[in-house]
Amino acid sequence: MMDLNQQPLLGSKDQELFCRPVMNQQLKSWDMSADEDTMKDLYLCFSLENRDYAFEVRHLTEILALPAITTIPGTAPFLKGVINIRGKIIPVMDVRLRFDMPFKPYHERTCVLLVELDGLPLGLIVDTVNDVLRIPSENIDLAPKIGESKSSRFIYATGRVGDSVKILINLQRLLTEEETVLIKDIPGN
Repeated sequence: MMDLNQQPLLGSKDQELFCRPVMNQQLKSWDMSADEDTMKDLYLCFSLENRDYAFEVRHLTEILALPAITTIPGTAPFLKGVINIRGKIIPVMDVRLRFDMPFKPYHERTCVLLVELDGLPLGLIVDTVNDVLRIPSENIDLAPKIGESKSSRFIYATGRVGDSVKILINLQRLLTEEETVLIKDIPGN
């Protein structure tokens, strides 16, 4: 296993102060096994480069402090490798690299969001996890077409929350069909 920052990560106790207790406690209060009506309008909010992003919480299975990542040679730069969670091998993507943002060394607030996309488990590395918010559909506007960056294909809308705006991402678009096939071919997946 290789530390992707070439320096030791903070101990898991330090990371868990930020990632696990607050968010997983909040997620428990939302009852993740609830039906779709209860989950409607709930979004997990996270930050990259001091910008707020969110996705529908129904895709989320767990929030983890950054575990050890085993790199896999020959994969796309944004695919950092795989993690072993309770005996299950899960591919991990650095979302900031997927969005063509510069790499930033991982720190004590870096978290992995475990999501499931069409039955495929995937870990998403994000700078920080902020909150679980209810964003009613009347507060959601389709994203304006402002230029054609690689990351614009992942964005489908903006959500108004008080005086702030969250950029809503479509998790289904994080991987192309070809990338999905490659990930499914990773042993243990």
